[in-house]
Amino acid sequence: MSENAIREGSGEVWKVGALAQRTGLSVRALHHYDQIGLLTPSQRSTSGHRLYSAADAERLYRIRVLRRLGFPLDHIADLLSQSQWQLEEAVANHLVDARRTASVATRLVTRLSDIATALQEVEGLSTEQLFSTIEEMTMLETPIRETTSMLVYDDLAAAHDHLVHVLGLSAGPLHVDDDGAVVHAEVRAGHHVIWLHPCGEGYQPPARLGAATGMTVIVVDDVDEHHRRCTAAGAEVIEEPIDQPYGVREWGARDPEGQQWFFHSPPR
Repeated sequence: MSENAIREGSGEVWKVGALAQRTGLSVRALHHYDQIGLLTPSQRSTSGHRLYSAADAERLYRIRVLRRLGFPLDHIADLLSQSQWQLEEAVANHLVDARRTASVATRLVTRLSDIATALQEVEGLSTEQLFSTIEEMTMLETPIRETTSMLVYDDLAAAHDHLVHVLGLSAGPLHVDDDGAVVHAEVRAGHHVIWLHPCGEGYQPPARLGAATGMTVIVVDDVDEHHRRCTAAGAEVIEEPIDQPYGVREWGARDPEGQQWFFHSPPR
């Protein structure tokens, strides 16, 4: 039996802590994958603990390959559902990426080459091979995983609605307290998360301060088309689309509580 594995039914399974230890990922990351439906464990123990199977480990490998290739989490589930994203092709794509950074990933490239060969000779990979490869991928990555911005608002629900329906950001969750008041909200710009935080002592939106102390800059595909859609939806424009000397075309908006937003893309 593999290290840290337990036997449940007809095969080996791993609790979330053991899976995190074997792959070098954090328990928090695995919980997040579960929460967004990207990697839901196949089984639960009688006491309710997550139990991951070998098939789950294979899916985790594919997720990590796609993440390393630059795909955001909200696109990976769609990619994995497509029939062409079989394990052999995922390994091949990952191998191409690893070779680009061979100077710092020699050990990983060697292992992936072995896996690519094994896939042609046997029906599948062992769980040990998957775990070792995921662990090496994790070790080669920067310890800084991602960023989350936080903006302060008086009315979180109204701010959330404006950012989604006027400025075109993707809707994240709204969290309410027992009285039904929104106490936390989220929006997304691509795979970047922006938290909306309630105002309080030491936390004030620009409208209360009378000045903006920062701004959020978001890359879009077509600045002029984005500007057109947002102005039609009622955006307050503070800068019309313009080609900047630093190589982007951008426009700017101010939301109802004074936060400033700029959207840019390469000039036409």
